[in-house]
Amino acid sequence: MTWTDELAAELGIEVPTDRDVLAGVSRDHAPLAPAGTASALVRARSIADVQTTLRFASARGIAVVPRGAGTGLAGGANAVDGCIVLSVAAMSRILSLDVATRTATVEPGVLNGALASAAAASGLYYAPDPASRDISTIGGNIATNAGGSCCLKYGVTGDHVAALGVVLADGTLIRTGATTRKDVSGLDLTRLVIGSEGILGVVVEATVRLLRARRAPSTLVAVFDTPGAAGTAILAMQAMSEPSLLEIMDRTTVAAVERLTNMGLDTAAGAMVLMQFDSVDSAEVASACEAVCRAHGARDVMHTDDLDEGKQLLAARRMALPALERMGRTMLDDVAVPIPALPAMLARVPEIAARHDVVIGTFGHAGDGNLHPTIVFPRGDDAALARAAAAFDEIVLAALDLGGTISGEHGVGSLKRPYLARMHGSAERALMLRIKAAFDPQGILNPGKKL
Repeated sequence: MTWTDELAAELGIEVPTDRDVLAGVSRDHAPLAPAGTASALVRARSIADVQTTLRFASARGIAVVPRGAGTGLAGGANAVDGCIVLSVAAMSRILSLDVATRTATVEPGVLNGALASAAAASGLYYAPDPASRDISTIGGNIATNAGGSCCLKYGVTGDHVAALGVVLADGTLIRTGATTRKDVSGLDLTRLVIGSEGILGVVVEATVRLLRARRAPSTLVAVFDTPGAAGTAILAMQAMSEPSLLEIMDRTTVAAVERLTNMGLDTAAGAMVLMQFDSVDSAEVASACEAVCRAHGARDVMHTDDLDEGKQLLAARRMALPALERMGRTMLDDVAVPIPALPAMLARVPEIAARHDVVIGTFGHAGDGNLHPTIVFPRGDDAALARAAAAFDEIVLAALDLGGTISGEHGVGSLKRPYLARMHGSAERALMLRIKAAFDPQGILNPGKKL
């Protein structure tokens, strides 16, 4: 028997080794991040399956790459040579939803949108809202500490995780956190696992916090001649309001979305800003921000208190990446800068695009400084690929130069490991590696990622 036959026998399920099957689970949505050739796929159905797989792999020193829906954008779920791809996508049950404690306990394969819908049906709100919410899983969201539009006011995924079930590299199941509102016992292992991209353990269960249903928001849209002018207006509005959402799209992105959707967007505008407010006085705050936009040179401003109109306006932002992807091959960046540096970062991206002769569409969560400059280049053009890679590198370095970070919400994966030395000091990275070794002494969990 081969080791894959032995693993299948221990699990009592098929363990595919077919190359075509493995190819379909060996990459996430970062096409330029390196990926190896997996040896086997385990489609876990239970915590016991995950434990059995990890005990087996640990005993033989086989690498294991955990995987959810594969919607990541940094190569975090990409296979390494000879590994077991451990998919938890089939573990997709909502185990409980408690209105009294405002918590839900779910398996890692539950889709973000499915949990949000279940919470809404009970009059509650699950806040984390990545653009991929209809196709990304809670386990994957936890692995990258995913953000989204509403994290400006309500926080990222980690701010809503109360407790976790995690299987370590040797198959040990640990429970972290508590459903109480306060807990300072021991070290905070929950926060350590969140955002660790599968290098410390495999999340097999999560208890998340839910909020009361949001008030119907007021929505504001403003268009400006330049991204820099939009950034300056954003700083002014944030100084006098607390939006629940604050997004931006530059001219390239707006034009791409208009070509795709025919929504009637102003394609001559240098940037479009979208804001929402869900406070008691949201209509009044939106009106005040409208005046601020006009004072900062907005070409046009409008706001609505109608929920359906607001959803239609935000649909443009959600179509940003699909619209840019229709223009060619894309290399999506994910950088974040301090809010005061936002205008400077928005101004640098067009300069980088011109310097490297590439198209860059910038959109993102302007309210917290998290931008997604997306480089578009022709497929099959090696020279264009090299220029795109150089532009990508310069965007990351520009964010660091402005006091920012190499990744705001998509994670490091394998794509951004080359920048870690610039982001963290040698003592800090050494400490991170010692923590990794404490969880995974053999280094079999998602090797070559995150650190």
